[in-house]
Amino acid sequence: MLLVAAGLLLAVAAGGRGSPAGDQESPPGSRFVCTSLPLDAASAGCPLPPVPMQGGALPPEEELKATVLQLRETVLQQKETIGSQREAIRELTGKLSRCEGTDGKSAAGAWKNEVGKGKDTMGDLPRDPAQVIDQLSRTMQTLKDRLESLEHQLRANVSYAALPSDLREMLQRRLGDLERQLLSKVAELEDEKSLLHNETSAHRQKTETALNALLERVSELEKGNSAFKSPDEFKVSLPLRTNYLYGKIKKTLPELYAFTVCLWLRSSASPGIGTPFSYAVPGQANEIVLIEWGNNPIELLINDKVAQLPLFISDGKWHHICITWTTRDGMWEAFQDGEKLGTGENLAPWHPIKPGGVLILGQEQDTVGGRFDATQAFVGEMSQFNIWDRVLKAEDIMNIANCSINMPGNIIPWVDNNVDVFGGATKWPVETCEERLLDL
Repeated sequence: MLLVAAGLLLAVAAGGRGSPAGDQESPPGSRFVCTSLPLDAASAGCPLPPVPMQGGALPPEEELKATVLQLRETVLQQKETIGSQREAIRELTGKLSRCEGTDGKSAAGAWKNEVGKGKDTMGDLPRDPAQVIDQLSRTMQTLKDRLESLEHQLRANVSYAALPSDLREMLQRRLGDLERQLLSKVAELEDEKSLLHNETSAHRQKTETALNALLERVSELEKGNSAFKSPDEFKVSLPLRTNYLYGKIKKTLPELYAFTVCLWLRSSASPGIGTPFSYAVPGQANEIVLIEWGNNPIELLINDKVAQLPLFISDGKWHHICITWTTRDGMWEAFQDGEKLGTGENLAPWHPIKPGGVLILGQEQDTVGGRFDATQAFVGEMSQFNIWDRVLKAEDIMNIANCSINMPGNIIPWVDNNVDVFGGATKWPVETCEERLLDL
């Protein structure tokens, strides 16, 4: 429409001055037909005669033409700017959609890596929406100032005869429409900015929630993969005398020249509590065995050699049992509830405990890991089964029995993920020290 207005203005001006030849005057009463032409057509087909200038200034028509052309160029540039900003917003919306689309699939893995690296997930935005709004506002204000200057020049330099009132009103109307369009675009950008801010805040809140849940889970795993309050606060229950209820220690023993075995036991089985634990290696099923079979006393077997222990634990109460042994002279010690009740020697002297065997809770092995005998099965409960590769001091054993210290075995510690149960044997949470107080 600006092109039409400019053409119409030039046509009117040319008609008022005369014919293109410049040497014919119009007869009285003649009429002119005004036709709107593009600016380039007006320049090529209807050349304007030179107009004398005052003080070197352009005539009003030329100045108006130049101003309109400049206004047209400014409007086109502003249109391109608005288009580029809308493209940037669409790109930002697309990135946000992709980010939300992948949130459910990789919240734990991707969120943990991003947090660990300290990366800003919104750092790849092409431009801050606030800067876009500020730039458009400044551009619109500049354009308004130039339009007001143009209107002032039109009033000052163009007479009512040269610029009819209807043309002037049309230009003003077009300028008003342009201003309203710019204001509408700015309002749309403001709405999109607000919507984008809300979506970004919601996405960040969802991401933070997922990260907090993941961190809590990681903290739980760091404390130990256990269903119990503490990884070692559980017991293995073997309520029946069968050949299929048992527990198995996942870790095996290295070659040992001395050891200490400690555990908590509770049993009222008769006759005999059975076999609390056994360790078998290829070629020797009785490498280490603790057993009370029938009416016999509790026995310790090492490399199938036997020592009878003065322990009495079949009263249905919790008792803390510790046994030490060293290959040097086959020395052994037996402790019950922190007190040394017996000692001896020549139990498999100078025999090292062979590595790589199978450690079973509750059954005596006739072959490595199998051929259990129901008459030798342990009936009762046990907890805190620990093995060290040295002979513990009597003071340490007393402190463990009195629950003064927590001292896990350096070879076999009592932890939930190191004990499997089979055949109906179960694991239950327990605090043996507290239950022992109830037994007193």
